[in-house]
Amino acid sequence: MSVCGLANAELPEHYKVVLLTENFPPFNMAMNDKNFARDDAIDGISADIVREMFRRAQINYVLTLRFPWDRIYRLTLDKPGYGLFSTTRTEEREGQFKWVGPLGQTSWVLMKSADSPIEVTSLEEAAKLRIGAYKNDAVSQYLESQNVPVINALRDQENVKKLAKGQIDLWAATDPVGRYLAKQEGVSGLRTVLTFKQAEVYLAMNRDTPDEVVQRLQKALDEMRADGYVDDITNSYL
Repeated sequence: MSVCGLANAELPEHYKVVLLTENFPPFNMAMNDKNFARDDAIDGISADIVREMFRRAQINYVLTLRFPWDRIYRLTLDKPGYGLFSTTRTEEREGQFKWVGPLGQTSWVLMKSADSPIEVTSLEEAAKLRIGAYKNDAVSQYLESQNVPVINALRDQENVKKLAKGQIDLWAATDPVGRYLAKQEGVSGLRTVLTFKQAEVYLAMNRDTPDEVVQRLQKALDEMRADGYVDDITNSYL
């Protein structure tokens, strides 16, 4: 108890983190399926984990779901006291944030429509095709770094519609998020043609976040994973 009290004293009085997220089901999503929500109107695997993590770490926060990802990503980069989830931790992003996690695991895939004959065995082959991606998403950033041309959309749901209409050949998506979004858009039968990377999602904190905050949150998350809370929440959605 005395150690906890000392830790709390190291933070400024009334310290509060501004948490941002987006619709990235089943990790974080608005209960009303809109592109704006606050606090308890947001659910999902990561949202539930992050709430409990802050509760155990005894750190105050406000949580808002906004759109688009590109905007909230840049806000978190620029503004002290901001945090963003679910953010894929990549080599390119490593030095841009302080990290707490992992909150969950994902796969990066190329998906095609149910009736498409396309088959690819590598990104080099896929680069010759029209690939839809989500602007400033880790998948899009990675493909661009590998010199794979992508057609970026501000909403990932746009890629579902483009794929269904034949406006793109493949959709660069995060699994299981892609399958969840397709279901929401009424599109079924999408098939994965290539899995090209495994990744983990984190809470990304602005680099000016006090180390004390990061350490307390990470300690809380480690305890949650040890006592089964993280597995229970993940299984409840998947």
